Amino acid sequence: MRSPQRTTPTPPTPPTPSAPPAPSGMSEDRTLVRDASLVWLASGVVGVSFGAVSVAGGLPLWVPVLMSVLVYAGSAQFSAVGVLLAGGGPVAAAATGLLLNTRTAAFGLAVAEILGTGRAARFLGAHLITDETVAFALAQSDPVRQRRAFWISGLGLFAVWNIGVLAGALAGGALGDTARYGLDAAFPAVLVDLVLPALRADAAVRRCALVGAALALAVTPAVPAGVPVLVALAGLFLHRGPAARKEASA
Repeated sequence: MRSPQRTTPTPPTPPTPSAPPAPSGMSEDRTLVRDASLVWLASGVVGVSFGAVSVAGGLPLWVPVLMSVLVYAGSAQFSAVGVLLAGGGPVAAAATGLLLNTRTAAFGLAVAEILGTGRAARFLGAHLITDETVAFALAQSDPVRQRRAFWISGLGLFAVWNIGVLAGALAGGALGDTARYGLDAAFPAVLVDLVLPALRADAAVRRCALVGAALALAVTPAVPAGVPVLVALAGLFLHRGPAARKEASA
């Protein structure tokens, strides 16, 4: 006798969906360009300010433009031009900019393997090293993407910065006296913005900065413009590394 219940047929197993294709190099490049675009925009705005204030302050147009191509170091450029506009000599301006830009030596060690092995790649890559480019490259997940990120962000940042400086320099000639617009405040404002993150993060850095500022103020009436900035670096002698601070607190 047959059972009144019928066996339900087993439904066919649906096919397993295949994994999505890996993004192509072109797609990765578009993603990196999108991520770097905000940094480029901010850099362009600062570049316009640098070019405009430099020319409006009395420097020839070629000075900020040539400096941006050959030096290409935002904080060092602001500092050097600030010293020149304050009446300091070219030696003091160059020394101030050079000392501020020595941090890029450590950045170069961090991205040495990313740049490549060729001499041309290392030479050009060393010129493109900035805080933003190094941070953007090291934030990527693998060496290939790190190299792409460095070159895309570095070349884009270099182009946008120099275009912004040129545009600002061309506009700066029509501004006249910067005191009428308060543009002379751009240099200290940018420099303060550059150092604030470090001051907030480390009490030892704050102590060094306070001592350096006190020394700079003390010698300002007696020395040429630009020299107080160099004297302020004496505050660095109070700075101790994390290991030394840990031993002192033990």
